[in-house]
Amino acid sequence: AQLIAQSIGQAFQVAYLEFLKANGIEDPGLLKEMDYQDVLNQQEIYGEELNLFANKDFHKEVIVPKSKNEPLSIVIVESGWGSMVPTVVLANMLPSGPAARCGQLNIGDQIISINGISLVGLPLSACQTYIKASRSQTVVKLTVVPCPPVVEVLIKRPDVKYQLGFSVQNGVICSLLRGGIAERGGVRVGHRIIEINNQSVVAVPHEKIVTLLASSVGEIHMKTMPTSIFRLLTGQDVPHYL
Repeated sequence: AQLIAQSIGQAFQVAYLEFLKANGIEDPGLLKEMDYQDVLNQQEIYGEELNLFANKDFHKEVIVPKSKNEPLSIVIVESGWGSMVPTVVLANMLPSGPAARCGQLNIGDQIISINGISLVGLPLSACQTYIKASRSQTVVKLTVVPCPPVVEVLIKRPDVKYQLGFSVQNGVICSLLRGGIAERGGVRVGHRIIEINNQSVVAVPHEKIVTLLASSVGEIHMKTMPTSIFRLLTGQDVPHYL
């Protein structure tokens, strides 16, 4: 186990150097001043994602009665690349639809199975197909993990010379260094940043968000949300119900 951990650390060091080069940083002296693996060791995996999915006490079985050929009338989106347990998130419900009528589901809930079929790790299109297939049934059984739509992120960055390991475009996280402090801290690709250190950045220009992130050190607290949910909640997108 020690040998494997050491090998992964060495491989990550190489990946980190490539990441720096891709961002225009090629200072060979940088490695002598720091060991990124030490920074990684200080960054615990933030959030209870693994515990939520592994512990069945957190699972909620929801029975949704409906008419035959009636759709569930829900919108699902991806939880975001980088999630410890990638699955789909309930993003919207038609108020008059069976999912909303049952009164046991909430926006942000992560759906891990439908009628006993696991959706964990499946592409969004496959999950949508399984949900559409339930249209002919009069009862649908969902297993969900109740989660708020907003994801809490905590990144520990001792100095600005350490790259955060993700990039942002217009407030949306568009790339992520796998295994870095950002991923361990809860950053997910495709999420919209809502807050940085208790400061709302919803209507903040891109340049200011980049500057704020680039200059932040110590404990960096963020709140993010899957962009698709953000756009639905703010009326920028029209929901297409399954």
